[in-house]
Amino acid sequence: MIKVIETFSGIGAQSKALKNIGCDFQIIGTADWDIHAIIAYDLIHNGKQDLSKYENATREELLKKLENSTLSMDGKVPTDWKNIKILNVEVLRRLCAAIDRTNNYVSVTDMNGALLPVDMDALTYSFPCQDLSVAHAWHGKTDGIDRSAANRSSQLWEIERILKERKASPRPMPKFLLMENVPNIISRSHSKNFDDWKQSLIDLGYYNRFNVLVSSNFGTPQIRKRAYLMSFYTGGNKKLEAKLDKYFAANNLEDVRMKPSELSKYLRVDYDKETFRQEANEAQPNDTPSRRDIFIKSVKLFDGSNYSSYVPTITTKQDRRPNSGVIVYDSKRPGKSTFRYLTAREALLLMGFEDSDYEALVDGNFKKNITTNFFTTTKIVKMAGNSIVVPVLEAVFTQMLYVDQHFLSKVTNEETEEVTQLAGELSLATS
Repeated sequence: MIKVIETFSGIGAQSKALKNIGCDFQIIGTADWDIHAIIAYDLIHNGKQDLSKYENATREELLKKLENSTLSMDGKVPTDWKNIKILNVEVLRRLCAAIDRTNNYVSVTDMNGALLPVDMDALTYSFPCQDLSVAHAWHGKTDGIDRSAANRSSQLWEIERILKERKASPRPMPKFLLMENVPNIISRSHSKNFDDWKQSLIDLGYYNRFNVLVSSNFGTPQIRKRAYLMSFYTGGNKKLEAKLDKYFAANNLEDVRMKPSELSKYLRVDYDKETFRQEANEAQPNDTPSRRDIFIKSVKLFDGSNYSSYVPTITTKQDRRPNSGVIVYDSKRPGKSTFRYLTAREALLLMGFEDSDYEALVDGNFKKNITTNFFTTTKIVKMAGNSIVVPVLEAVFTQMLYVDQHFLSKVTNEETEEVTQLAGELSLATS
């Protein structure tokens, strides 16, 4: 069994991928500070929440449990404690239950590598990409993952701290690590800092394999390009690393070319079904000059008869340009545009999740206050846009597990046999 800790876990694309490939695994810990993602992860992967433990808890008791956790309302910045204190009791109750059931460390800043479980095999870290993005650079900001940058993306160096704490402890290092982020991480602005990161991993005993992968090459009709860094703990074993060089030269994931599924598989345009019609209505903007301009300049995913071949990158917000494309749709409602954006369900489907995952969020939804649901359509779309395309992760994990079985574990077993044999020889020599 592979035991995994998902940091920056979001809605759990890694867990979804491992399950889909039939891996014998256990998520022994997660880490995410976004209160919406924390509860969404729990609902998607564990089902209906059991609130019995906190059913009779007072506000003060719930806040006491959360007081040492660095939480965020928007997934961007830590939230001031006074804003946590005024949350609805139902939100606090569900948040506590989700943190318990997913063993959520909340923020990576609160984690200590020396105290993480002894049997941790893998650590994933899809840290925030905002400060690495092209859009961020448009505003003249190129701090990215610089060690001195006090921004979201620089949380990468918290992972270095955690690994160094682990290295200094008697506990074994995780056998492999996985990073996912935007390909701009290797741009001129950020490549030096990324090289610094990779060298840090080498110094800790890891062998790195870097790929830039496009999701449309892995069976899904979404053009989403992302950078992946697989790191395997070799302890600096040059003989093993030479074997890995040879393996990856012959098995390059950048060479994969799977035929994408038809887009019709992902879009829910059967409006005779009340559920799909209501979801479509929620994704339909008001008719304004700016929205007409968006319609003209956006990719038409479905025009009523024909489907596009691909969807542009799923973004965290649809009502803008660039977006993930538009669908011709006229609900005949006064003041509404004659198009709609992707629904929250469709956004999740195109990221590799299932209808049942979306329905888990709908069924587990609750009131944040008198008028507003905790999971709004906008929040779900944002969580989808922040996630990772599951079919790509399936291919990455399949390769990582192969390497573990045929290279890492083999070397470990050989080393164990050598130690056992040596111990036997020493025993005979001293008898």
